[in-house]
Amino acid sequence: MGEIFRLRADGIDLFVRLTPKAASDALDGVETTADGRSHLKARVRAVPEKGAANVALEKLVAKALGAPASSVAVVAGGTARLKTLRVSGDPAELARRVSSLGAA
Repeated sequence: MGEIFRLRADGIDLFVRLTPKAASDALDGVETTADGRSHLKARVRAVPEKGAANVALEKLVAKALGAPASSVAVVAGGTARLKTLRVSGDPAELARRVSSLGAA
């Protein structure tokens, strides 16, 4: 299984597969695609218009990681289902928190 995040000097890059227009906001564990890449599955109630779903995703991930909302940003895949989120903070601590999310 591939990693769902990549360590950076100032935080992590988190790989997420987003489903917008869901019944509720939630993180649904880890999914591995056919090419072997892994993503954290997330769903949000927001619609994918004007970045609303991305903003909802940033808030959801920040809350789940216990990080300030301002420390989470979509840096790749803005209009795609597969996204990369940059989370600023202590890389080791963020990695530990993300690993516990994936296990949940």
